[in-house]
Amino acid sequence: NQTEDVGNLTSCRRDNWINQVFFPLLYTVIFFLGIVMNSLAIWVFFQLVSKSKFIIYLKNIVIADLLMNLTFPFKILRDSGLGPEALRRFVCQVSSVVFYFTMYISIIFLGLISIDRYQKTVNPFKNSKPQKLLCTKVLSAGIWIFMFLLSLPNMILTNNKQASQEVKKCSHLKTDFGLKWHEIMNFICQFIFWSNLVIIMLCYILISKELYKSYKRTTGASTKQVKKSININVFIVIAVFFICFVPFHFAKVPYTISQTRKVFDCSAEITLFYIKEITLWFSSLNACLDPLIYFFLCKSFRDSLFRVLNCNDKGFESLPQHITKTKAPDRPDGSTLTPS
Repeated sequence: NQTEDVGNLTSCRRDNWINQVFFPLLYTVIFFLGIVMNSLAIWVFFQLVSKSKFIIYLKNIVIADLLMNLTFPFKILRDSGLGPEALRRFVCQVSSVVFYFTMYISIIFLGLISIDRYQKTVNPFKNSKPQKLLCTKVLSAGIWIFMFLLSLPNMILTNNKQASQEVKKCSHLKTDFGLKWHEIMNFICQFIFWSNLVIIMLCYILISKELYKSYKRTTGASTKQVKKSININVFIVIAVFFICFVPFHFAKVPYTISQTRKVFDCSAEITLFYIKEITLWFSSLNACLDPLIYFFLCKSFRDSLFRVLNCNDKGFESLPQHITKTKAPDRPDGSTLTPS
């Protein structure tokens, strides 16, 4: 079956200006933006003491985002046709796997952040004990190890010796069991994404209700003013998920089936490929949007960033506030769920 598929490659090629010019240009833009933003974020974050679960989770996300950014040059060279055949195989076997590995690391930690934000909304002045911080670090390491072990077979099993020298589809480099594992991994990753999306939606609905009750109790602001203020920062995390990840996870299932089974004709495979590539670019955009989450949700990060840039946050604090009679107290972990 592998040999037959490879033989059909010539009649189902995807080499055109969209794949070789347009997409590489898009990835080049987010590569340079992402490198600058995430390098600055790492510089800022590692001046902050890991005094809360929130900071630890954010540090894990920024590391994952930077690693994701480092995979972009390989994809750019491969797609544009500028690299040797060995580069194509490296992208299939290593850098693409690292890309997806880091994407799901970010998704998991955004889910954990949402749970932590809800807990902090209910108990805003409860400090994290050293034992709990140690458990958080162990949990973080466990997530990286678990996702790495899930991803490792995709590297090992992408070594089909019978594949032709010129490979256009990564699936042709996979062994028979590698194709099966690739399909299994797709469903595992779908479960990871959708379960974390449910967690995020549920947590931020509960957070909004808690903040709404708190503001109504302590201020004379109107219902419309309260809702607008609350939605500013709640919207950021949810928006990142819906913009970056939801389209891709709808497109990923049929595309994976087209790669692992011969159920679509050539035109359908090409259509699914371009849908996957477009939605994948939006997922890659996550590496540039996450720093906005750090800025708006983490006051410690914002304060440290202004110090690094040798400026102050008066401009930010002078932005119109929807609730002017009160300001939500800063939490011990340096986070905020309202403009501050």
